[in-house]
Amino acid sequence: MTDNNDDMTIRIEDVSRWIPHEDQPGNGVLLHTTRGDIHTIVHSNPDQEYRTTKAIIYVWGARGGFDGPAEGIYARLAEDLKYEMTSIRIDYRLPNVLAECVLDTMAGLSFLSATGHSEIALVGHSFGGAVVIAAAPFSPLVKAVVSLSPQTYGASNAGAVSPRPLLLAHGGADTRLPPSCSEQIYEWANEPKEMVIIPDAEHGLVECKDALDNLLVDWLRHNLA
Repeated sequence: MTDNNDDMTIRIEDVSRWIPHEDQPGNGVLLHTTRGDIHTIVHSNPDQEYRTTKAIIYVWGARGGFDGPAEGIYARLAEDLKYEMTSIRIDYRLPNVLAECVLDTMAGLSFLSATGHSEIALVGHSFGGAVVIAAAPFSPLVKAVVSLSPQTYGASNAGAVSPRPLLLAHGGADTRLPPSCSEQIYEWANEPKEMVIIPDAEHGLVECKDALDNLLVDWLRHNLA
């Protein structure tokens, strides 16, 4: 990734293993980059004969972490879909620093590209919902974007996500980032776009976790088909 600031670049220099906490499924992969180490957890088909070109990158909120909203939706989806598409869950180097978190996402894209993946979806929640919108236009590898309970800061370029499909999902009872945030981003975005407001769900989307799981599995399968 580059912009007018020549320092806004990131490159993977090496990759090694690390051991995630025992309650975390998947394999720990440490990306050694020119801007520091990025901890990731990768979920993939254990049968290498059936490797896929499809993948998903998951990023979370302003505090970082691997789990995602709705009581750990990222690990659930990654495990459910690992025979169809690879997943990488990214913990930011510098949480709540938008540009650096976008660069972490770009490093994830670079890793997936180097491992043979060419059709990639980005999924982010809250602060991460803006991160994935900001990151998507920088790579032709990105084919779809999901933004859950997103903030508007950092998401004003939502129009540049097109022609990739964009899904916005927001809790109707969210008092941290009200659903008007998704409504504003929806207005900024171009087609194809979809917005789902889930009644009675709060910011963490716990109240609708089963329905959200089903929504995202179906949407991701359809848009990476």
